[in-house]
Amino acid sequence: MNSSADRTANVTRKTAETNIRVAINLDGTGQAKLATGIGFLDHMLDQIARHGLIDLDISCEGDLHIDGHHTVEDIGITLGQAFSQAMGDKKGIRRYGHSYVPLDEALSRVVVDFSGRPGLHMDVKFTSGSLGALDTQLVYEFFQGFVNHALCTLHIDNLKGVNAHHQCETIFKAFARAVRAALELDPRSAGVIPSTKGSL
Repeated sequence: MNSSADRTANVTRKTAETNIRVAINLDGTGQAKLATGIGFLDHMLDQIARHGLIDLDISCEGDLHIDGHHTVEDIGITLGQAFSQAMGDKKGIRRYGHSYVPLDEALSRVVVDFSGRPGLHMDVKFTSGSLGALDTQLVYEFFQGFVNHALCTLHIDNLKGVNAHHQCETIFKAFARAVRAALELDPRSAGVIPSTKGSL
């Protein structure tokens, strides 16, 4: 399930607040099947799939009658768990990735290190409190859940932006591109863990 030849995972997470299923293929073609109950979140997850060339199948039944917090955070957690499983021992990956992505007036930079050490450093000042049914505060919660369970260090900076939709979309696209670069298998380091420690 998590060898370099088959970097896939299926994870389910069920609590009193959410029921989530995530299936991923890190070596996919960018296909996505998404049903989170939050349309704008689906749109952002689609960016991860398409620009990361990761096949994603995510479904969630959450307590949206309260708000979107549990749904968004728990999807981040479950997606992080799926990444961790699919990466396996991380042999042969490049480990680091970064990307700058513009969208009209907005520009974001994302840098990731699949180091085994969780850490999120996010500097984004959204110009709106909501994007459709997505509370922009929850973007941080999504990525916090992800890094805690994918065990990576993630730096997210929105460098410019007036339109909150553009700000958010550049973040997710840059995240996808950075992850794609970091998890790409390096033929010059086949079978090698990219760390002087010998483990990640």
